[in-house]
Amino acid sequence: MACRYRWAILALFALANVVIEIQWVALAPVTTEAAAYYGVEPLSIGFLSMLFMLVYLVMSMPASWVIDRWGLRIGVGIGVALTGVCGLAKGFLAMDYAWVFATQVGLAIAQPFILNAYTKLSAQWFPVDERATATGISSLAQYIGIILAMATAPALVQSMGIPGTLMVYGVASAAAALLFFLFFKERPPTPTEPERTEATLGFAAGLKHMFQQRDMVLLLLLFFVGLGIFNAVTTWIEQIVAPRGFGAEDAGLLGSLMMVGGVIGAVVLPILSDKMRARKPILALCLIMVVPGLAGIAFATTLPLLLVSGFVLGFFIMSAGPIGFQYAAEISAPAPEASSQGLILLAGQISGILFIFGMDAYKAPDGSMANSMMVFTVLAAMAAGATFLLKEKPIR
Repeated sequence: MACRYRWAILALFALANVVIEIQWVALAPVTTEAAAYYGVEPLSIGFLSMLFMLVYLVMSMPASWVIDRWGLRIGVGIGVALTGVCGLAKGFLAMDYAWVFATQVGLAIAQPFILNAYTKLSAQWFPVDERATATGISSLAQYIGIILAMATAPALVQSMGIPGTLMVYGVASAAAALLFFLFFKERPPTPTEPERTEATLGFAAGLKHMFQQRDMVLLLLLFFVGLGIFNAVTTWIEQIVAPRGFGAEDAGLLGSLMMVGGVIGAVVLPILSDKMRARKPILALCLIMVVPGLAGIAFATTLPLLLVSGFVLGFFIMSAGPIGFQYAAEISAPAPEASSQGLILLAGQISGILFIFGMDAYKAPDGSMANSMMVFTVLAAMAAGATFLLKEKPIR
């Protein structure tokens, strides 16, 4: 019987995800105000968020190694401790951009220690028919953190200023860290499944094993395309729709509906995958439905169609993540779970950076990014077709 304390463990882990995502985009919704306060260009404020993507490229595999080698309490604990300390320091030192930048580097280092542990936590604490659901809830916490930052930062800055806002987020980060170290446990008193076995390969051997698995290599390519497109579209969302006459408020509403769709999808589709005990058909459905979502955002000329397209894209592309993470852990066993998830996220971060700069470099003279969006739509269609080459691994 599964330990009922697993839901408390998942809640503590989800809270850590929420606060690190808040710290990631804390100043993104108030870029203009923050740039004026610190006397810097808006690009310098945007770079505080970009830091997370750049640092992840360096820290993803080391973080996965620590999680796999030393366990969840130490591995995730490093990330949680950095989040609490650097988040609080960011609040106390919020008057100086240089200190905010320095503490943001610490927070960026913390992120992969939390982000790469989804499937390992699910495997250690949840029975097989709940693991995609648990991974989905962890992903859901990410989206909630972003939504909370976007929703609260403008009001907090208006009432408390930039330093007060960062202090509120810092106290929340420290509180989440305290709860984690008080109540988080490494594993349940009994295994989640009678047949549950720990990963038997070390970090280096696990990586070699994963790259020898045809389906794992194909999955990495799928996430290179899908996650990269998502990162690029969310970064340039206002510039994508502006040439068709949509304003900043329309772009903000579009982004919000994408996130709402992702939140709902991250709950519904992983549960469906667990109930069906199947990953491949849900992954295929997600990538097929990404195509009309992307096409609508790229070419819709009416606001209702644009918003529906954004919701569809968010629902399917953001829910593909937790299902893909769980599928990767299952097909790459006995390689460590954190390593497989870390590789997938690393592929998406690399492509995200390439796609973001590529969209900017190849935009039309009038600012239109329609050509890039057309390329993304074709790539998404090719990825959808490639999902049918994956083999379903029986889930006992």
